[in-house]
Formats: sequence, structure tokens, C-alpha cells
Amino acid sequence: MTDIAWIDLALASARPKALGALLRYFRNLDTAEEAFQEACLRAIRTWPEKGPPRDPTAWLIFVGRNSGIDAVRKRAKIQALPDEDVISDTEDAESDIVERLDDSHYRDDILRLLFICCHPDLPATQQIALALRIVSGLSVPQIARAFLVSESAMEQRITRAKARVAKAGLPFETPSPEERAERLSIVSTMIYLIFNEGYSQADPRHEAAAFSDEAIRLARLMLHIFPSEPELMGLLALMLLQISRRPARFNAGDEIVLLEDQDRSLWNQPYINEALALLDKALRHRKPAPYQIQAAIAAVHSRAKRAEDTDWVEIDLLYRALERLQPSPVITLNRAVVVSKLQGPQDALDLIDPLGEKLGGYFYYHGLRGGLLKQLGLTGQAREAFDRAIALAHSAAEAAHIRRQIDKLQEEAAQPVAR
Repeated sequence: MTDIAWIDLALASARPKALGALLRYFRNLDTAEEAFQEACLRAIRTWPEKGPPRDPTAWLIFVGRNSGIDAVRKRAKIQALPDEDVISDTEDAESDIVERLDDSHYRDDILRLLFICCHPDLPATQQIALALRIVSGLSVPQIARAFLVSESAMEQRITRAKARVAKAGLPFETPSPEERAERLSIVSTMIYLIFNEGYSQADPRHEAAAFSDEAIRLARLMLHIFPSEPELMGLLALMLLQISRRPARFNAGDEIVLLEDQDRSLWNQPYINEALALLDKALRHRKPAPYQIQAAIAAVHSRAKRAEDTDWVEIDLLYRALERLQPSPVITLNRAVVVSKLQGPQDALDLIDPLGEKLGGYFYYHGLRGGLLKQLGLTGQAREAFDRAIALAHSAAEAAHIRRQIDKLQEEAAQPVAR
């Protein structure tokens, strides 16, 4: 007998490669999904009695392909497949599938599967939902709970996204090195979107909190099939360094704890060690890119035993390098925090004030601006900035953090002036 928990794990692990291969074969996402689901159902029925196949992925591809063909034939009113016993007896066929898998471009199958979730016409929320449904295999109810919408609304969202992808068409030819690099970049961005959707959650019991772990799993998968890509190493290192701080990011009341105030003994040291090793390996390639530099910034924080030990000069140099490589008002905003540490709040405020037009709808811009104005003693302007930040907060924890800053302003204003 085969343990059902092992079967669930095997099916989840095989999903990206098997579904990617079926997508290449049928060139239709719905057909590939249906074929994979049918293969999973047959696995659940047959593996407990007959035992698992030597290569579960190859078995799922073989059975899924035949199931898909059967479905197409039924729709065309053509003959059905042989009996279950014949289909399940894949001893010789399975070996053949394994050989073809080893020789085929299955890496591009998985990359294509992720790539279709990143269609530029899809909003970020639809990209995340589509990837979680197709690649990760999460159910619609799970995804709906994470996004705090009804199951029917999420079903419609995913259906619309799949229809838009199908209408746009997808090239199935083997991509050139340039096209592959472009796809890797786009897929990396989508994986980081999934990570941040989960990382922002204060409550670890919230459905979306698990998205960060799923993003790390997808990054590990990508790095496994593209082991020499330094930017994938940088992405995984960045997420591991950020997630290592998860136990210290919120207090018992689910209130945000800023990095400088966190109890660093709570940080996950094994994650930090793995990330630092990955980053060191990536940097040896001497191909600096945004995720590697962001990971290097996070690494400086992780190496500091206390907040006051942080090497802000090194962080400033890294942010300047990141600005040159990927100019962005958000990166400049982040560098302003460093400038405030090195040069004071006025220089930091001078740096971010020109960003107001581009970042007027960004929570962190107004939160940082309010903090800098507060340090300069400009209470009225600080209050206005904090009020704007609360209006733009994405979570109750963010809003509560800003309210605490306002409370401090009011407490300071109420204190008698020394004469």
C-alpha cells in the first residue's frame, strides 16, 4: 500500500513538469489541465494498490496524454481508450517517456507554463491567481479566501485570465537564448509578486501567508532546472533573507515591528545561512542584476548583530548601484532611508520631495515623508503625510503603525515646553 500523503506530495511535485509537457503536447491550457487532473485521479485509484511507478512524472504525462486524447476523441465521437488495466500497465511506455523527457526541452515546458501566467495584459492579481491555480495547483476556494473574495468571483477572474491568454496565443517553439532570458526575467517578477502577497500578511494563519512559501518553492524549482542562472540565485536568496525575519516582523498584537526594532534572535538563521551561500555563489558569476543587489542589501542587515551595527555606507553604495541598473522612484525612496541615517532627515526629505508626483498614491512614500517631517519637528506637515498614508494603507497592520506615529506626535505636542 502507498501512503496517501506521499501520493499527494508526489502529485504536487510532478505538477509543473507534467502539466508543462501536456501543454506542449495539446497546445491548449484547459485540455492540458483536464488531462493532468484525470491522470491524478487515476493515480489516487491505482497507486495505493499497485504501488507507485518508478517515475511518477513520466507516468502522469503518459496517462494524462492518453486521457486527453480520449477526451478529444469523445468530443469528436471517435473510439475511446482501452480499459483501465491496459492504461495503468505502463511498464515499457514509462521507460520510453523517461528517455524522451531527458532528451526533450522539459525546462522550457516549465518555463512556458509559468510564462503564460505573466501575460502583460493581465493585472498583477490575475497573474498571481493564475499561477497559484495552474502551476501550484491551489484550489479556487483557497485562492479566493486569500484574496478575500467569493469563490465565484475568483473563478470568473481565473477564467477571464485564461481566456485572455488563450486569445493572445503562445509560441511553442523552443525559445532562443535571448527569449529564454526574457522569459526568466518575467517569471522571476511574477514569483516575487506571489512572495510579497504572502509576506505582507501579519497573521500566519491567513491563507495568503502561505504564498511566500509557495514562491520560494517555485524559485527552488526554477533554480533546479536553470542551476547556473545567478539572478535566480539572487531572487531565492532575497526571499530567504526576507522570510527569515518573519517571526520578528509583527508583535503579539499583529502590529508591525520595524527592522531596527526587531528581536534579531528570532530571525531564522538556517534561512540566512542558505541565502548567504546562494548570494556568494551568484556574485562569483560577476553578472550583477537587480535581485542579486537587493539580496546583497538584505544580507548587510542580516549580518548586523544589532541595528546600530548596520553598515549604512555599504547599503548606500548598493542602492546607488541598483539605481543605475534599474532606475525607479521606489528604489530612490528606499535609498532615502539610508540617506537619513548617514546625512540626516533634511537631506532625505530633499531626495524624496521630487518623487511626490510619481509616488503620490504610494503608502510608503507618505509614511516615510511623515517620519522625516516628524524628525524635523514639522508636526503639522507630518500629520498631513501620516493621514494620507493611512488612507493608502493596504492592511490593518499598516494603518495601525501609522496611527501609532500620529499618537506619538500628539503626545509630544501635549508635553510642556521647557523654559
